[in-house]
Amino acid sequence: MTLTLADGPLAAGAPGTVNYEIDGPRHKLLFAPFPRRVRATFAGETIVDTERAMLLHESNILPVLYVPVGDVRFDLLTKTDHTTHCPFKGDASYWSITVGDRSSENSIWGYESPIGEASWLDGYVAMYWDHLDHWYDEDDEVFGHLRDPYHRVDARPTSRHVRVSIGGVVVSDTTAAFVVSETGLPNRWYIPASDVVTDRFRKSETTTHCPYKGDTEYWTFVGDEPVEDVAWSYPRPLEETVRIAGHWSFDGDDVTIDVS
Repeated sequence: MTLTLADGPLAAGAPGTVNYEIDGPRHKLLFAPFPRRVRATFAGETIVDTERAMLLHESNILPVLYVPVGDVRFDLLTKTDHTTHCPFKGDASYWSITVGDRSSENSIWGYESPIGEASWLDGYVAMYWDHLDHWYDEDDEVFGHLRDPYHRVDARPTSRHVRVSIGGVVVSDTTAAFVVSETGLPNRWYIPASDVVTDRFRKSETTTHCPYKGDTEYWTFVGDEPVEDVAWSYPRPLEETVRIAGHWSFDGDDVTIDVS
């Protein structure tokens, strides 16, 4: 994310605090190696197994994994009539996956004749992450998308005074928070559940997954005007952020966070 979003060097709007200029188009592409083995399966068959994957970093878009065609089970693919056009890469062809009685339509795409500025895409294909069943970074199963090598998350304890209000109601007041700094995002304050007025909340059915932090649970503020999914936590975070397990964070138009 750091390269392509927010004020990253490959974002459409370059940061102003630099002593250089990038001589190139506003919409930029960077094709860079992914450093580890990647596998993906569908209906029990390994569709991708590669140690030569590349990440396409593209302005304002999350990185996309591209795989050499020789590392893909093309015997399980069928080319379709579907095509799309990208002004920065060219015309994309699509393939469907079929294994036994299961199929996934137009799940894989590639630029068989990319435009000159992206000629290095020739011989590679990409795929929709959620069209395959399982993905592995080496032997770890991963969800959502692969972690960008240029993206990081840091969780640090802070003794600063953090006070959280929702619609004017104070729901937390603590000096035992963690501040989580994540590439391309504003700092988030994670507060021990013991320092949250938890009886003002009810558990939500909403869940999300972050490839860098883990599976998220959400809470709705119960007041005169309920505020949906205004708080969240990671009950079993990934190893990089294990310190915030069970801590709550808050965001939304009705939330005020004062830090001193």
